[in-house]
Amino acid sequence: MIAYNPRGLAPQEVAASRERHGDNVITPPKDASAWLLLLDKFRDPIIRILLLAAVLSLVIGFIHRDFTESIGIICAIILATCVGFWFEWDAQRRFRRLNQVNDDIPVKVMRDGAIREIPRREVVVGDVVYIESGETVPADGELVEAVSLKINESTLTGEPEVDKTVDEAHFDPEATYPSNVVMRGTTVADGYGVLVVTAVGDGTEAGRVTEQSTVQNDEPTPLDRQLTRLSQLIGRIGIGLSILIFCVMVGKALFFGDLLQQDWLTISQQVLHIFMVSVAIIVMSVPEGLPMSITLSLAMSMRRMLKTNNLVRKMHACETMGAVTVICTDKTGTLTQNKMHVQELVRYDALPEHDFAEVVALNSTAFLDAEGRIIGNPTEGALLEWLRGRGEEYEPLRRGASIVDRLTFSTERKYMATIIESGVSGRRLLCVKGAPEIVRGMCEADGLDAEVSARLLDFQNHAMRTLAIAWAETSETDCLRAVAAGGLRFSAVAAILDPVREDVPAAVRQCLDAGIGVKIVTGDTPATAREIARQIGLWDDARDTERNHITGAEFAAASDEELLERVQELKIMSRARPLDKQRLVRLLQQRGEVVAVTGDGTNDAPALNFANVGLSMGSGTSVAKDASDITLLDDSFASIATAVMWGRSLYRNIQRFVLFQLTINFAAILICFVGALVGTDMPLTVVQILWVNIIMDTFAAMAMASLPPSAEVMRDRPRRRDEFIISPGMARTIFTCGGAMVVVLLGMLFAWTFSQGGLTIRQLTLF
Repeated sequence: MIAYNPRGLAPQEVAASRERHGDNVITPPKDASAWLLLLDKFRDPIIRILLLAAVLSLVIGFIHRDFTESIGIICAIILATCVGFWFEWDAQRRFRRLNQVNDDIPVKVMRDGAIREIPRREVVVGDVVYIESGETVPADGELVEAVSLKINESTLTGEPEVDKTVDEAHFDPEATYPSNVVMRGTTVADGYGVLVVTAVGDGTEAGRVTEQSTVQNDEPTPLDRQLTRLSQLIGRIGIGLSILIFCVMVGKALFFGDLLQQDWLTISQQVLHIFMVSVAIIVMSVPEGLPMSITLSLAMSMRRMLKTNNLVRKMHACETMGAVTVICTDKTGTLTQNKMHVQELVRYDALPEHDFAEVVALNSTAFLDAEGRIIGNPTEGALLEWLRGRGEEYEPLRRGASIVDRLTFSTERKYMATIIESGVSGRRLLCVKGAPEIVRGMCEADGLDAEVSARLLDFQNHAMRTLAIAWAETSETDCLRAVAAGGLRFSAVAAILDPVREDVPAAVRQCLDAGIGVKIVTGDTPATAREIARQIGLWDDARDTERNHITGAEFAAASDEELLERVQELKIMSRARPLDKQRLVRLLQQRGEVVAVTGDGTNDAPALNFANVGLSMGSGTSVAKDASDITLLDDSFASIATAVMWGRSLYRNIQRFVLFQLTINFAAILICFVGALVGTDMPLTVVQILWVNIIMDTFAAMAMASLPPSAEVMRDRPRRRDEFIISPGMARTIFTCGGAMVVVLLGMLFAWTFSQGGLTIRQLTLF
């Protein structure tokens, strides 16, 4: 507990606090430098095997004084790495323009007995800070005063409106953060508060979350794993063939030639020639055009996905989306609109519509701007939107009436009251709205108790917030005395919720049909989380049980071993704290899942960073976007399903190219193998193989990469994590088609050789 001094900190105390706790700046994630981004391209397993081939080729080049082959391989490496580097660097520059952070926002603090405004970065631990409606909380702190204070914690917990109080009797035991504590980055939805700063910068909850969002994640992408296996296979085959050729050719020279009869210099030259032929086989076995083709496919997909509102920041994320087996999504702002909306309003009295509209409009401090956005309390703003939807504008009603007295909402009272001089009827009215159980107790008997209770229970079972509205004629000028007099008329009950985005249920259904599990991770209450899951088609009361739902407290208390048995069955985690989602991602990955995470808040950043693919919202916090691989510019969950379709289609295109190139390489190596055994030179040189692999195959790669995504891939199940990129069907095609090509080409060679006694340049060109 930091000591509270109403006069604030003295200058020397500010300096001491800054020295001890630091500035109120969260260390931003460092962008990878251009050199590091370029070097990262050399981690590609196929590029590494190409580098080995380049070294071997250089050795041969120094012996023969001919570096044509080496230059060709090096050009292939440069092209593949530079294209990938350029597209990721360009995406990073676009992202930086989208995402800017400002620590110079003015904050009101008490310093040395005087109120002053300072930049947010200069706030220190121990400062007394004043916050009011619409402002952002500059640092973590403990409240010493709270008047009708409501905090929008959606960036940390997903909850758009949380009551805060300093009265322990009204603390919420289920709250994610204590009722007298406010966190950096949250905003004041309503009311006024005074806090003593307890943590700044990296020491705040937002700072700890940001730190986890920048920890290096070494989880390889599914495509990296596939290419590593492919490179290992190619390497083993190439080395095996080269050893076999070396042994066979040396044996042939020993037993069928006159090698032993030669002098040592001639023997050394022939053995060296055989060795170089063997090394050339290794070089030929490497599909030099493959890295270039995959890079082109990923790069073209990056650009084309941008047109579908997917800003891809990391190239491999394009393909990884196609391998996703689980999507962990937050609720607020992703599944829902992050905007309170009156779902239903039930009237219980005969007050004329225009009079009722005046009661609602005057007993409110919210506004709607020119675009219809809510300014002020989200719940009050939802009522104003409801009025506008019924053709009643609140501004003329407010101008036509006058306010006599007002009692703002507080956590302790649980209601708001306003006395007005009506501009509609000319009467003096007491207008009250608040918690239904409180407002009902102020009203005169009307025989509606059973009906109202049933209606409220139904609304609450559907996770809706409920608000009661009542009124009475009065002669009082003081709200407290008017309320104490009682006799109010119960007028209406409003059911308010954050509605599900219209396109979400269809997108969730598309993901489920594609075999992808969807899990909701939210800071909201269990009832609210289950209702949203029910609305989007994820939760079925008849089928799902408590085993499919867990709270953050239960999740934190359970061991990894206990959770590993249950984690794949979970559909909902409610009351989750920021690092719970990260732990969930880790556990799912341990179970072999490929995990995508969606989120827009600071609380989502660690999970976005550690997921196989992190998807942030375009309107989300800078911390979330920094930690993500893809930013959804339209904030739509439907764009996730589109990204999955792109990823799966891209993987199919890559498989098509692998099939195309390995068939050619198989045929070329087999021809060279047979040619080397029959004669002393290979029918194809390394340069000719490079020409086929780099020039011809690159155009084929571009053609295959440009194939449009196919919706039919969404009917498939996700591919297995250990599934090899070369399927059994592809292997059969490689051997059969490659074998047929070998038979035809060798037939041409032998026919020309035996009929004409040798090969002409024209025939080799045709070959």
